[in-house]
Amino acid sequence: MSAVATTTTGGRAVAHALAAHGVEVVWGIPGTHNLEIYAGLSAAGIRHLSPRHEQGAGFAADGYSRVTGRPGVCVTTSGPAVLNAATALGQAYSDSIPVLLIAAGMPLRAPGLGNGELHETKDLVGALDGIVAYTHRVTSVAEIPVAVAQAFARMATGRPRPVVIEIPLDVLAEEGEVRAVPAPPPPVLAPPPSAVDAAAALLSHAHRPAILAGGGASRAAAEVRLVAERLGAPVACSINGKGTVAEDHPLSVGAGYAAAAVRDLVDDSDAVLVVGSELAPADLWLGPLDLGGKVVRIDVDPAQAVTNAVPAVSIVADAGLALAALLDELGAGADFDPGVLDAPGAARAARFREAHRAEARATAAPWADLLDGLAAALGRDGIVVADNAMVAYNGALGALSAYHPRSFLFPTGYGTLGYAVPAAIGAKIGRPRDRVVALSGDGGLMFTVGELAAGAQAGIALPVVVSDNRGYGEIRREMTERGDPLLGVDFASPDFAALWRALGCHGVVAEDRAALDEALERAFAADRPTVIHVPE
Repeated sequence: MSAVATTTTGGRAVAHALAAHGVEVVWGIPGTHNLEIYAGLSAAGIRHLSPRHEQGAGFAADGYSRVTGRPGVCVTTSGPAVLNAATALGQAYSDSIPVLLIAAGMPLRAPGLGNGELHETKDLVGALDGIVAYTHRVTSVAEIPVAVAQAFARMATGRPRPVVIEIPLDVLAEEGEVRAVPAPPPPVLAPPPSAVDAAAALLSHAHRPAILAGGGASRAAAEVRLVAERLGAPVACSINGKGTVAEDHPLSVGAGYAAAAVRDLVDDSDAVLVVGSELAPADLWLGPLDLGGKVVRIDVDPAQAVTNAVPAVSIVADAGLALAALLDELGAGADFDPGVLDAPGAARAARFREAHRAEARATAAPWADLLDGLAAALGRDGIVVADNAMVAYNGALGALSAYHPRSFLFPTGYGTLGYAVPAAIGAKIGRPRDRVVALSGDGGLMFTVGELAAGAQAGIALPVVVSDNRGYGEIRREMTERGDPLLGVDFASPDFAALWRALGCHGVVAEDRAALDEALERAFAADRPTVIHVPE
């Protein structure tokens, strides 16, 4: 039986279509062209949160998606608002995060070469099409529920990535007949039995197996652990895979493929199972791993399964289903007891784990007290949302342990700055009972500093820890190594105390561990964000 038709405006059809797909919250900024969407949000039961810039809306939706596993949604007006959000969409694409942007667009019958309409852009859909999975410009009110259902179906199929729906401003305002369109169930990407057999044969004959777990493994954490225990295989996680195997598990080596210990583990192994990982240069930093002839890859994306390392065996399937099938094919083994020091693979994993930790401690030494304080405050269940800052990739990545998947959020690949604060706001909205910390440098913080005001308005208890090296420290280091004169990398910090007050936040300077500990505890109980300024 077909759904009952109703008559409504395009804008209200958007709101009801989002609600029909379980959307509870959106981020956005109202503008002249999208007001009809805003008129329908409350009636559809959707909460709206106001960022201070559309880039902040996109980052917040990204952070929300990472911690909930559901698509994050943002709403913008036309033209410059969409382009403001483009950087966040590019980051979501790079990290395979489902974010849906609903944007107003030029009228259906706007002149092909333009006529100077407000927010007119030469080819907005074309510009965004080069950044996201796809763009869709609807042409009628009736098409809106279909377009939204298609977007949710696409984001639930294969590799999740952002989608943009543009709705002409005249379609948003006009009335039309609509019918609810549910998203079809996503296909079950079951593993081919022949590929599972081949993978099991290679892995079961290995004397020194290892596992590399990427962001695509994060929803199959239990299966990764069970396969690791069955094989006695040490596990190293990528940046986005950090926490897929708890970092106090006896088979965990740690996170970050760029660590020398991970490279040594791969060289020492005669079979490597790679699960949901690009093996990308942005993860490896020091060049590709030597995986020739010994790698089994599990990936939901058939193109990715042969990119950056050609596998001996590839399984194109959902990671959880593939690992479960692999476990069945491997058959029963000795029960793995985490408390037994000589459990299969544990001694080998310990060797590489200690090397990884020693390397991480040395690299993270400038921030040792800060990271120890974060570890104590967050416990096992906290979430770190990090900016692309030295304190994160040289510090927290290796030296701050994670115990759950998607508990370390980082803008990998695209490598944008300004991610931490808005994405942490999104993460806190998605996981309101968990402790969430934003970790930033002084340079990156200023890219989206206005989002602190958004957090204050929403009453979000969010510690924002700012490691201040008075400039762009990584680029300063690279210039120094090249022997170049320092240019554009040094700047005086603003009057942070005055800035936080002006943005409606709490703020404190923490010059030692005791001050940091106290500031963090107060911040978790506060009625708004608290900026904790940590001078280096």
